Amino acid sequence: MRSPIAGIVAAAFLCFAGTPASQAAVDKGPAGLAFYTPPETLPKGTHGTPIWVRGLTGKAKLTSAKSNRLLLYLGQQTSGHDTAISGTVHVPKGKAPRGGWPIVTWAHGTIGIADACAPSRVGMPAQYDHKLLNTWLKAGYAVVRTDYEGLGTPTTHPYLIGVSEGRAVLDMVRGARKLDRSLGKRVVIAGHSQGGHAALWAGALAGRWTPELDVRGTLALAPASHLGEQAALLGALTAPGPLTGLAAMIVRGVDVDRPALNAASLLSDRARVLFPQVDEVCLSDLTEGDSFGGLAPSELLRPDGNLAPVIGALNENDPETLKIRSGPVQIEQGTTDTTVLPLFTNQLVPKLKAGGANVTYKTYTGVDHAGAVLNSRAAADATKFVRSRLSR
Repeated sequence: MRSPIAGIVAAAFLCFAGTPASQAAVDKGPAGLAFYTPPETLPKGTHGTPIWVRGLTGKAKLTSAKSNRLLLYLGQQTSGHDTAISGTVHVPKGKAPRGGWPIVTWAHGTIGIADACAPSRVGMPAQYDHKLLNTWLKAGYAVVRTDYEGLGTPTTHPYLIGVSEGRAVLDMVRGARKLDRSLGKRVVIAGHSQGGHAALWAGALAGRWTPELDVRGTLALAPASHLGEQAALLGALTAPGPLTGLAAMIVRGVDVDRPALNAASLLSDRARVLFPQVDEVCLSDLTEGDSFGGLAPSELLRPDGNLAPVIGALNENDPETLKIRSGPVQIEQGTTDTTVLPLFTNQLVPKLKAGGANVTYKTYTGVDHAGAVLNSRAAADATKFVRSRLSR
């Protein structure tokens, strides 16, 4: 007669055998957009705990990956409350080296605040970052990418709020490693634009937030900075353009993170009518003439409003005050960038150095904002930095 214990052991073996050795047992997530809506009760566990996973399809896939997966994981808001965050996990082809695949955690640039804009849903515009990310996969580095808090998932994205971004970038690594045992501890943090801002914050938070990770360095391409100073200059910019849409999203980010400041009350009458669009459409639509692109930056805010509290909140999220101890930092900046102005990055670098960071600063003549990712020399320097940090 078969022993009941033997039956239990056999069942346990079959459950284990049904999961690839490299992959932990994580629930399969629902199809379609239902994937982004977490269960009513979030799982118990530390930040970075996987909630569920499924295969990734669509424009966000990376062609050089052996596997592309969409992951929903546990994050933590700046208020301390748990939340669900989405992101993607891309594993290189071939056999993992001893110690597991080194990891690049990539922080994406601004795409919008609306859930429909989440990069895991739609990819980035023209997939402009794919060539660089595929290069890293071919070099033998896993790539993980967070959507950030509230971008795709039910809460609202706290745009350019440093702690929120940094935690999401780091917890993406923790979640990916719990999902896939072939991923190692060696990590480089990298990002562009908003993602450069996020990467610097993640580099500063890493030692305390995810101490088990061996963070080897931080790569920030055209990182956003000096937001408070730029907000103070809005009144002097009288030509309509895309900057107004970005500024509206920054107001929304402060409104989400610091609701007591009531930042939206500073909007002009025209801007207040348009403001709901920030939560409904992506950046490309916000910059159109029938949206914020039809307003000059000087027309965004009421002339009699007290900007000081909002500027103070923005300054608290400026990366220039950070102390980054988790390996060296490389910052890359195009000289003809009209989105992240070289003037501000030039000021950021010495501030980070004064805070103790080991910063290498590279500039590229004639390179614009997207060129910080697309330019062949900038991309080669970025890849050289990643290789130098992860090969040791």
